[in-house]
Amino acid sequence: MESTTRRPDNPFQLAPVDADKLAADIQRMDTREAANLVDGLSDKLAVDVLQRVNPAIAADILASLDEGRRRQLFESSPVALTAQWTLNQKFVEDSVGRLMEPPTAIFAPGDTVASASVAVKELVKKIFVTYCFVCDDEERLVGIVTMRDLLVSEPHKPLSEIMLKNPFFLRPETPLMDAMKSVLNRHFPIYPVCDEKGVLIGLVRGQAMFEEQAIEISAQAGSMVGVDKEERLVTPWARSLKFRHPWLQLNLFTAFIAAAVVGVFQETVDQLVILALFLPVLAGQSGNTGCQALAVTLRGMTLGELKKGTERVLVIKEALLGFLNGALVGVTAGVGMFIVASMQNNPNALGLSLVVVVAMIGSCMISGVSGALIPLGLRRVGADPATASSIFLTTATDVASMGMLLGLATLFFM
Repeated sequence: MESTTRRPDNPFQLAPVDADKLAADIQRMDTREAANLVDGLSDKLAVDVLQRVNPAIAADILASLDEGRRRQLFESSPVALTAQWTLNQKFVEDSVGRLMEPPTAIFAPGDTVASASVAVKELVKKIFVTYCFVCDDEERLVGIVTMRDLLVSEPHKPLSEIMLKNPFFLRPETPLMDAMKSVLNRHFPIYPVCDEKGVLIGLVRGQAMFEEQAIEISAQAGSMVGVDKEERLVTPWARSLKFRHPWLQLNLFTAFIAAAVVGVFQETVDQLVILALFLPVLAGQSGNTGCQALAVTLRGMTLGELKKGTERVLVIKEALLGFLNGALVGVTAGVGMFIVASMQNNPNALGLSLVVVVAMIGSCMISGVSGALIPLGLRRVGADPATASSIFLTTATDVASMGMLLGLATLFFM
């Protein structure tokens, strides 16, 4: 337990709390708010807290601090930790390198079981040791020794005789999603990270990888409607407004496009008012069709199932599903149109029903294809496929459904 201190330029006034509670609070905040909180802590407590959070979060917080404050924290940290933080910041977000911790329990192949056991007993007084890592004179990883093997082996044996050779390791530049696939069936508590020469440069905990991936997955739903992935429940309203409002303006602009389509067919709507009853029906069904296609496409991208060259198959599949689903719900909607039109003694009841069926089929096909093409297009231009996808999809589905229904009605009845 250590009391916090307040910096003159920091708005936070913190009551005495322990490092574990602060670390838990920080992981619920966006990067800016977390950096402000850390900026108000004493150097020792700030370093302690940063060591307890996910290394990727710590890297983002350090990058958000001003240079002077960051230098203070580096000077207050152990040399190995400072070196690791500096190295981690060289790698891009969502990569293994951002999650690395300093390598520990490193031994030479010639070290004996007895000497390694003594060293490990001292290490566990300060840190949790899972494996012993065996490196050669050039610091290249050549083997791993489990605690069980260390305990049951003869004391005089060198580690080279009991170590697991050719150990599995991760590369720092590997995207997190690719790394998750490679460790899916391994379930190790910790993974070594080596550079292109095989030099051990860090360790990554399996828990940290799954935590970071969980954060990314949880952010996808928000990204689809313009909610920044940094926004959390504790984010101040002013920052939430800054994150969200620009996307709402974009959504309003795209809504005007859909409204313009209705405006083009204003005369048709004036004479066939019954069509206004079915505009939201078509918009809702085509919108759901597009969202289904979008969800499957994003899931395929996330899991790595969408390989290069399979895009055409995906689009054809979604067009087919759109046609079949549109036909099935179109028949139901057509029956509804016939009943309503007949109750109003409309002489074009049957014709309007057929228009609804055809419009439903066409709009669902377009929506399904759009749900696949929009994330593919965003990825092609280098943007996040999940970012605001639903905003563009909503525009596509509204324009398609309203345009199909009013256009066909105009063609056949005006």
